[in-house]
Amino acid sequence: MTTERFPESSEPLLPTKRRWEGEDGDEAAAFHEFDGASFPGAVFNLSTTIVGAGIMALPATMKVLGLVPGLVMIVLAAFLTDASIELLMRFSRVVGAPSYGAVMGDAFGWWGRRLLQVCVVVNNVGVMIVYMIIIGDVLSGTSSVGEHHYGVLEGWFGTHWWNGRFFVLLVTTLAVFTPLACFKRVDSLSYTSTVSVALAVVFVVITAGIAIVKLILGQIPMPKLFPEVPDLASVWELFTAVPVLVTAYVCHYNVHPIHNELKESSQIKPIVHTSLALCSTVYITTSFFGYLLFGESTLSDVLANFDSNLGIPYSSALSDAVRVSYAVHLMLVFPMIFHALRLNLDGLLFSSARPLASDNRRFGVMTAVLLLVIFVSANFIPSIWDAFQFTGATAAVCIAFIFPAAITLRDPHSIAKKWDKILAVFMIVLAVTSNVVAVYSDAYSIFHKKSAPSQA
Repeated sequence: MTTERFPESSEPLLPTKRRWEGEDGDEAAAFHEFDGASFPGAVFNLSTTIVGAGIMALPATMKVLGLVPGLVMIVLAAFLTDASIELLMRFSRVVGAPSYGAVMGDAFGWWGRRLLQVCVVVNNVGVMIVYMIIIGDVLSGTSSVGEHHYGVLEGWFGTHWWNGRFFVLLVTTLAVFTPLACFKRVDSLSYTSTVSVALAVVFVVITAGIAIVKLILGQIPMPKLFPEVPDLASVWELFTAVPVLVTAYVCHYNVHPIHNELKESSQIKPIVHTSLALCSTVYITTSFFGYLLFGESTLSDVLANFDSNLGIPYSSALSDAVRVSYAVHLMLVFPMIFHALRLNLDGLLFSSARPLASDNRRFGVMTAVLLLVIFVSANFIPSIWDAFQFTGATAAVCIAFIFPAAITLRDPHSIAKKWDKILAVFMIVLAVTSNVVAVYSDAYSIFHKKSAPSQA
C-alpha cells in the first residue's frame, strides 16, 4: 500500500532521496545529495535516544533489588523493548506506515494518532526540561534544604555571574542546542550521537576503573546479591525499581524517522538489535560498578555520589571528569529527543499542512518557541521535576509498551500470532503495574516531604 492513506503528519521530517526523485521544484534538488543514512550512524542515533538521564538511576535499582535480580531485569527490559519495536514495525510494514502515529491511526483512527502524539510531546518536553535542569546543576550547582552543592564551574573559578545557572543555560541553549536543533535530518546528528555514546562509555570506564582500584585496595565490601525482604514494606519497595527499568530503553518515537532515512530499509532490525545490545552493555556495566563502588550509600542519582571524596588519588579530577562528561552527554542527547518532539507537535497542531521540512518559517518558529519554553521552564520552575515524575513515567510506558501491545491486540489486519497477543497482555500488565507503583511512590514521597516539617 502507498503512504497516501496517511495524509496527516505521516511524512518523515525530511523525505529521503528516493521519495523526492522525479518531483519538480527546488526542494528536490536541495536534498539530492542525501543518499540514505548509514548503519553505524543509525545505531548511534538510536542508542543516543535510549541512553539519557535514566542511566544514573540504575545503580540505585541494584541497591533495591540486589545485583543478580537487578541485572536480570535490565536484560529482560531490553528483550521486551526489542519485542515491542518488532511488533510496531511489523504492523507498519503491512500498511506502509512511515510513522508511529500512522500505525496508531491505522489501528485506532484519528484519536489513536493524536493520543500517541500527545504522549510523545509530554514525555519529550519533560525529559528535556529535566536534562536542562541536570546540566545546570552539574555546571552551576544547586541548593537544597539550605545546603549548596557546588557545580563544576563554581569549583574551578569561584562564584561569578557568568557561571550562574541562568547564564550557563542561556549560552548552552544558544551555542549548543539551537544549532543542533536546526538540522532537519536525523542522520545529520549521527556524529554528535557518536560523541554522546562515547561520553557515556567514558563515564562507565571511569566508574569501573575507580571501583576496580578500590576493590584491589580492599576498600569495597561484598555487595548485596539478592534483596532483603524482612517485612511486607520491603516487598513493596522492590516494586519501586520497576518503573526505572521499564522506561530505560524508550526509543520507539525515533525508530520510524531513522528507518525512513536508511539506505536499506531492511537494516532496521539489526540496527535495533545492535543499539539495544550496546545500551544493555552500558547499563549493566554502570549498574554493576556504580553499586559496587558506593554500595548501600548509592543515591537515586548516582552522579550525586561523585560530589564526595572517592578515597583514591586524583579523586577531585576524576569526579569532575565524570560530571562534565555526563553534562556534555546530555547536551548531545538533547537534539535527538527534540527532533521527535518537534515532529510530533507539528503533526498535532498542523496535521493538514505541508511537510515541516518544506516550510522553513514554520520549522524555525516551532524550533524557537520550543527551545524558549524548555529554557524558561528549566530556569524558573525547577519543581517541574515532580510533575514530570507522573506525566513522564506514564507517557513513556504508553509509548514503549501499552500502544504497541494495544495495536497487537486490536490486530486490524489479522497478522498477530497467539504468542504475540500473550506477550502484548504481559506488556500491558507490566506497564500498568509500573505506572501505578510510580504514581503511588512519587505521590507518597512528595506528601512525605511536605508533611515532614510539620511533624518535626
